Amino acid sequence: MNVLMFGWELPPHNSGGLGIACLHLANALAKGGVEVTFVLPRAIEVAAHSFALAFADDGLNAEKRGERVASAYSSFGSIAMGPFGDDLFEEVERYAAAGAVIAASQDFDVIHAHDWLSFGAGIEAARVTGKPFIAHVHATEIDRTGNNPNPLIYAREKEGMAAANNVITVSNFTKSVVTSNYGIDPSRVEVIHNAVEDPAYDSLLPTLVSYKNLGYRMVLFVGRMTLQKGPDYFLKVAKRILAYKPRTLFVMVGSGDREGQVIQEASDLGISDKVIFTGFLRGRELASLYQSADVFVMPSVSEPFGIAALEAASHGTPVLISKQSGVSEVLSHALTVDFWDVDDMTDKLLSVLKYSSLQQSLGANGQSQTKTLRWSDAARKCLTTYQQALQL
Repeated sequence: MNVLMFGWELPPHNSGGLGIACLHLANALAKGGVEVTFVLPRAIEVAAHSFALAFADDGLNAEKRGERVASAYSSFGSIAMGPFGDDLFEEVERYAAAGAVIAASQDFDVIHAHDWLSFGAGIEAARVTGKPFIAHVHATEIDRTGNNPNPLIYAREKEGMAAANNVITVSNFTKSVVTSNYGIDPSRVEVIHNAVEDPAYDSLLPTLVSYKNLGYRMVLFVGRMTLQKGPDYFLKVAKRILAYKPRTLFVMVGSGDREGQVIQEASDLGISDKVIFTGFLRGRELASLYQSADVFVMPSVSEPFGIAALEAASHGTPVLISKQSGVSEVLSHALTVDFWDVDDMTDKLLSVLKYSSLQQSLGANGQSQTKTLRWSDAARKCLTTYQQALQL
């Protein structure tokens, strides 16, 4: 089985969980005997993996591809073909055009594209080859905007899902969004949950060790500073917890369009001396925070999955997640709350911070459960979906 896979990012050039999921899924497929060629919009330095890489900006050089390029670009005559777009939407269109070129030069059985940024490339690859197209939905514009979608992004998402032979969603939660908000037939949608790699361990950061030695507890948030991720709810809970446990640090990892507002809100609440903003982190620095935290909180307003919760749990850290998240479908050894219920969130976090037996039980059981959530299982389910698409 050969798969041509289109994605927008891979670590270390990723902004969140999408790139992480793409990397581990592609690796797991390759290790399971699937020949994967992963296509990125432009050439970047990426560490060697068990799958092949291709770059769409290579496909934009007509001199390399001759008549096949001219033919593939024929339906995009109004677009000036350069290596990059003037804005995101133009670059997505260029990626789609290059997808047709790359598909015309590759030997593969199935096309697999991740999220709306790559759906256009998947559609064009299917158009020029007639091969089945799988649309993998990791998040929707409905989730990102609190049901106030950008019509251009929404249209591209719907177009991709409608054109696909099969649609994969990362949770039943997301499947319900896809079927109810995008009109996709439920029988065409397969749920394949994300998974987690074995954690990387490192020594704790010296600053954290100092705070721990002073008796401070640590509550951790990891996610983009956006409406979707609920950072404002995290701060409201922090304000309440500090009234009971003043020796508590609240660490917020991530960046995003609301970062400045969130920092200002911490100041307005009078808790800025107990809230640490780290910006975007990855690798061992992030692993050190997972290890150090007494509890991890994911108060997302609408979360298709939430890989960070699995990463935290894999380090033995107790996890509290919103009921409006896909990860709650696979991580049962976690505390769950409605994202808006600040009182319930406060009570449950205080219980974890107060009772060491509860903290240890949640941490140990959650960590044990993550060991059963393997990317090899997700890859095997993807392979089944590929085979079904080929039989249609």
